[in-house]
Amino acid sequence: MMDDTAVLGRAELAAEESAWLSRARLGDVAAIDALVSKHRMRLIRVAANILRDRNEAEDVAQEAFLKAFRELGKLREDKAFSGFLYRICVRLCMDRLRSRKPEGEVQERGEGGTDIRVETKILVEKLLAELSPELRMTLVLREMEQFSYEEVADYMGVPVGTVRSRLHTARERFRAIWIAATEGAR
Repeated sequence: MMDDTAVLGRAELAAEESAWLSRARLGDVAAIDALVSKHRMRLIRVAANILRDRNEAEDVAQEAFLKAFRELGKLREDKAFSGFLYRICVRLCMDRLRSRKPEGEVQERGEGGTDIRVETKILVEKLLAELSPELRMTLVLREMEQFSYEEVADYMGVPVGTVRSRLHTARERFRAIWIAATEGAR
């Protein structure tokens, strides 16, 4: 259960973002900068987790911001900019994944005395690559980025039931390939 300060904090943040958005619609560069600053790092992280390439993620984030600001007129006043922006980002990631050639093996990085956290991260990235783009994206947005089911559905343009179904399937498949990979390493 959320306390009143958390609700108030969210309301204040939403009001602040709404004010920035109104100013951005009028071409206010400071408001555009504020919106970019607020969302940039998380947007890159979301794209990087989906695409598994930090450089490509930065390109996608930049492209998402450009498209979002170009299409601000399409955003209804009662809708959040963040949902609009992340939906654009997810769609751009999906387009890039579709246009890629079939993926080969992810090269292992770092050998020898590599930190166990680094090894685990590399293994997770490699195993995530074995999931279909839709399952990987659903799992990343919900589990790694902690977006709500409704937000994931909105960003991916699918019903909440589809998100729940994909998430269940993604968890089961990831669990199976995790067990196979970690038992094989023993």
